[in-house]
Amino acid sequence: MQHILITMGDPTGIGPELIVKTMLDGELEVLPARVRVIGDVTALKQAGHIFGIAAREVDAEGEICRLDFNGRLLEVEAGSCLTSTNLNYSKPDQACGQAMANYIDRAVQQCLNGRAHAMVTCPINKKAINAAGFSFPGHTEFLADRCGVKQVVMMLAGTSLKVCLVTTHLPLATVARQLSTEAILTTLRITHSALQKHFTLPKPRLAVLALNPHAGENGLFGDEEPRLIAPAIQAACAEGIAASGPHSADTLFHFAVHEDSADAVICMYHDQGLIPLKLLHFDNAVNVTLGLPIIRTSVDHGTAYDLAGSGKASTASLCAALRMAAEMQIPHTSTP
Repeated sequence: MQHILITMGDPTGIGPELIVKTMLDGELEVLPARVRVIGDVTALKQAGHIFGIAAREVDAEGEICRLDFNGRLLEVEAGSCLTSTNLNYSKPDQACGQAMANYIDRAVQQCLNGRAHAMVTCPINKKAINAAGFSFPGHTEFLADRCGVKQVVMMLAGTSLKVCLVTTHLPLATVARQLSTEAILTTLRITHSALQKHFTLPKPRLAVLALNPHAGENGLFGDEEPRLIAPAIQAACAEGIAASGPHSADTLFHFAVHEDSADAVICMYHDQGLIPLKLLHFDNAVNVTLGLPIIRTSVDHGTAYDLAGSGKASTASLCAALRMAAEMQIPHTSTP
């Protein structure tokens, strides 16, 4: 049985305790796949102490061991050997940044060579990774580089709604300038292909949002709809993609959620999609990177330094990311 790999993320954030808490709650046992953590043994043991458990190493073989948490076992591949001096909550040092990158690199390689079914990522600290010499603005760009992919799509998904973003982390004032027919069409192509391959939807229905209020009101509120968005939809439809729009964002989500009118909603900018998504799925949304030759899901939150070490952080997003990764199909384009 292939593994699902969990990368531990920032050793000084909530990643280690989320993993341990998920394991203690029995969530890993109900998955239809084995789970292995790529992380740090010392950090995971420290997380165990949060829940009053002194974990011990058993069945060690090279860099892989099992941590015994009072009878519950967690399989761990050591991607770093940090010490207590490195593990100060909310204060990742350069060694932690290197460790975060190591976890990702190992997981990507195992997914690419077919030794793992999928990777599920816990949150990282971007500043620490950059300080360690990895110049990427975030997880997604790092993964795209390691997979040799130039264009990917960020999808945020819950049980009721999936949203895909044409632009991601940009100032709102620059969004219109960054939009293009080609960028929108690329998003439609990647989303269509990924929903077919990963989610086994033979003809995914993609609802494309307008940028402006009331879909531009026939040019009164902007011309991006006829100039950029409609041509992309027309081109996608000519390729056999079931795309519709441009839809006014203030009404489309109602029909997508309550009348099941779309399998995914294509959004022009970050908050256009994430506000409704998090209204419905604040605790259990999953971040999925579409367009990679591997399956990658992630928690939809950050390192939560204000909660790190408290044991109070919710595991709902990690559990949802694990379930989605287990359910997704491996794309046929995976490297053998």
